[in-house]
Amino acid sequence: MRYFLIAGEASGDLHAAHLMQALKSKDAEAEFRFYGGDLMAAVGGELLCHYKTLAYMGVVPVVLHLRTILRGMRRCKEQIAEWRPDVVILVDYPGFNLSIAEYVHSQKICPVFYYISPKIWAWKEGRIRRIRRDVDAMFSILPFEVEYFERKHHYHISYVGNPTVDEVAAFKESHPEEATSTKTLALLPGSRRQELKDNLRRMLLAAAPLAEEGWRLKIAVAPAMPREVYEDIIRRAGVERESVELVEGRTYELLSHAQAALVTSGTATLETALFRVPQVVCYYIGMGPLVRLLRRMFLKVKFISLVNLICDEEVVPELVADAMNVDRVRQELCRILPGGEGRQRMLQGYARMAERLGEPGAPQHAASEMLRWLSEATRDA
Repeated sequence: MRYFLIAGEASGDLHAAHLMQALKSKDAEAEFRFYGGDLMAAVGGELLCHYKTLAYMGVVPVVLHLRTILRGMRRCKEQIAEWRPDVVILVDYPGFNLSIAEYVHSQKICPVFYYISPKIWAWKEGRIRRIRRDVDAMFSILPFEVEYFERKHHYHISYVGNPTVDEVAAFKESHPEEATSTKTLALLPGSRRQELKDNLRRMLLAAAPLAEEGWRLKIAVAPAMPREVYEDIIRRAGVERESVELVEGRTYELLSHAQAALVTSGTATLETALFRVPQVVCYYIGMGPLVRLLRRMFLKVKFISLVNLICDEEVVPELVADAMNVDRVRQELCRILPGGEGRQRMLQGYARMAERLGEPGAPQHAASEMLRWLSEATRDA
């Protein structure tokens, strides 16, 4: 069977690669062509376009590179029409992928599947009209999305498990837990330059008293981000350089040894929770009062961290906009350190989250559901 996949960023490349491996294990005739990255290429098939050539986020970068994006979108449609795959599988990246879905559906080329659904429960809820019209089947990795799509929008989706559960479980299996006497605070300040500038200095200042008490402050370095960016922020924060360590390409190893963490919102909050590391979610944004107003107007959810969204309660504290200041971060951090009053409650919340996510096996479950759908569609045709 022919599969055409589109992933537009690093996380999509990872999840799509695992899905491709699962499809190969169940379909000996599987052929892949894709827009993606190095991990997908390692599985096999033909990489038509690397996501780095089209991965622009934010209004200004998108506008500046609009011609490149539109050219890539046009070429993608042509390649799908030329190859005539049995299915197109979209992985997140909704701005690009929903346009592809519309084209494939309108031309009646093949079914369209969506793996890792657009987060319309948070913003741009109007996209449900395009999803309902152009996407034949949705495969979700967040359990609360099922009720949202089915109850609110009467659109059926399948929860197949969360691939981050698989990734953390695989790491733990290959890295037996080792006892350590080092007191480690993990800092995960995001992957974009502006996030680093906004969050890391405040994180370091909040954690400075711990450094004076012998704690190691270990910063997870984002892929392709120059070390000089981190070094400059550390210097400006005035924290003793000897107490800070930069950790490159070993975030899971860092979390496996940490006693607590300061984390910028994203998949990292979920990863931190799966490693059972108590955390404070920190996301600084300037113009705090305005941001709070806009959040109430445009953001459709109560929380920003996946941990709290999955549990539908505040398991981890979220310090957003001007609430993310040195004093507040330090206060919340002290509550979750060993012996802190909030530590055990947070760990109990993590256990509830893990139960809702379920066991590992998301790519295999998704592949099985996809193949069953395609088999039934072929039989009914």
